[in-house]
Amino acid sequence: MYSLLRTSIRNKLIILLLLITIIPFGSSIFVTYIYTKESLKEQSIQENVNLLYQGKINIENYLRELNNFTFSFYNNPEFMSYLRKSEIGEYASRGVAHNVLQSLLYSDESVYRASMSVVKHGEHFTVSKRSTLVSTELLNPEMIDYYKKASESPANLYIEPLNEFNRFTIHRVFRDVPANHILAYVSLEVRPDKVNELSNYLYHEGAEEFYLLNQEGDLIFNSEPNRMNDYEWKDALLTIPESRGTMGWTDATFEGVIFFETISEAAGSWILVKRIPYTTLYESAYGVAAINIFFGIIGLSLVVLATFFVSFKITSPIRILVQNIKEVEEGNMKAQFQSLGTDEIGVLGDRFKSMIEKINHLINREYKLELENKTNQLKVLHSQVNPHFLYNTLQSIGTLALKSKVPEIYASLTHLSQIMRYSMNMSEDVVSVEKEINYIKAYMHLQKQRFGEDLDFKIEVDDEVLANQVPKMILQPIIENYFKHGFVTRDGVGEIKVKCKKKDTNLFISVSDNGIGVSKQRLKEINQYLEEQSIGSHIGLKNVLARLQLYYNENVIFKIQNREKGGFLVTIKLPLEMELNTNESDHS
Repeated sequence: MYSLLRTSIRNKLIILLLLITIIPFGSSIFVTYIYTKESLKEQSIQENVNLLYQGKINIENYLRELNNFTFSFYNNPEFMSYLRKSEIGEYASRGVAHNVLQSLLYSDESVYRASMSVVKHGEHFTVSKRSTLVSTELLNPEMIDYYKKASESPANLYIEPLNEFNRFTIHRVFRDVPANHILAYVSLEVRPDKVNELSNYLYHEGAEEFYLLNQEGDLIFNSEPNRMNDYEWKDALLTIPESRGTMGWTDATFEGVIFFETISEAAGSWILVKRIPYTTLYESAYGVAAINIFFGIIGLSLVVLATFFVSFKITSPIRILVQNIKEVEEGNMKAQFQSLGTDEIGVLGDRFKSMIEKINHLINREYKLELENKTNQLKVLHSQVNPHFLYNTLQSIGTLALKSKVPEIYASLTHLSQIMRYSMNMSEDVVSVEKEINYIKAYMHLQKQRFGEDLDFKIEVDDEVLANQVPKMILQPIIENYFKHGFVTRDGVGEIKVKCKKKDTNLFISVSDNGIGVSKQRLKEINQYLEEQSIGSHIGLKNVLARLQLYYNENVIFKIQNREKGGFLVTIKLPLEMELNTNESDHS
């Protein structure tokens, strides 16, 4: 899979297009969801804080209104005089108490019972909408818990939680203002209908919870009547010094945010509590996210489809070209495809077809024809002379020369036999440097025998290169050029020097002579001839260079130049290792 990804432009293009579309698109959806979620969360929290605050104001106003009924009696001189007297007649007592309590009883429709305990008189009066005034003896008020809490309150107020009849009671302390001693306690037992009505506006049933607590944690209102047990969150809430705020809460049955708001002390210090689960708090965010994800998936699907369409549209012509290139590599020189269009790839396809047609034409016209002609020429030459017959004949002549006591003739025949055997062996196209040098030595010995003291030659070869392989017959054509063009024009004894050296990873071969060299114009013509596909003199040099390029491609350096002291120098630089192991005899 990894190798396919590395070699396939289609897969690379698909992955690239998917990455540059899916990553930004997906990131946008994710960031939008997070931002929307937090934004809607903050908005929802602020809305609930405001709602709870408004609910607090409404409930607080209602409770203040109930309290104000009792405050109004401070302006009743008869009532205040009644409370300050130590002794008073029974009739007068009942008349004043009855009037005050009746006023309180009908001050609001939610008031069910009104009570008053007069401290100096030691009397307790009660009146309800179902009974007339009832008078009883007042016990020590300091022993009564709710009276004690009311007297200790800075607001002279205590609201008793719901009793068994589901009614709460407001206890108010009457003090002898501006003095501080207590004259009486007034109590209003109230049905929570109005409080419940106001509370119902502050939460969504089924999705949210709402509670009204007093400072001791007792429930005044509960939106979940089936959950009347004490909860840990109430204890944690009562320890918070702030009068309003939010806190996160998680337990076995709830995970979300708790909002709380505290009514002023003058209205009883009730605590409004609202609990909202995270699922409800994030509900709108989830809805927006679902819409975004839905359209995001549609968008991504379209992007993926477009990515595959564009990738296949672009890469299909390229794949056709690659397939045809592989067929050309395997020897099929015909382009097997129709036009790829009018764009750049289409133009490339047309140029490829044109190039293949031209190459195929040139191969058929030049390369194949030339190889066939050369092969036929070699076959003709080979058929004219039987090598074994020549070897046997030369050996017989050499034996005769020894019998005639002419060893020079035997040596010459031996060198000639070595040369013929080496040059006519068609099974070897690549030989060791040692074999090539031995052949050159035999060739030079024959030339030495021919020219005698007029010729001198030196061959210097590093031992470490003797085993290296080189193409056969690359030195003899170069040396032969000297005898064709330079030997007759020399000054003095003719000299030829052959060197084979190793340097780094290359083999350096040089052939130098002491002829007169060539003119600059002629040297330029020879170099141009070696570079071009033309026919001229120095065919031997041309063949040597062509054969070296066959084996070493472009890694061969073939340089000809005049020597500074006169003569001609041919320098060859070859890699020690051939890049193409092939036999010339295979080109038939």
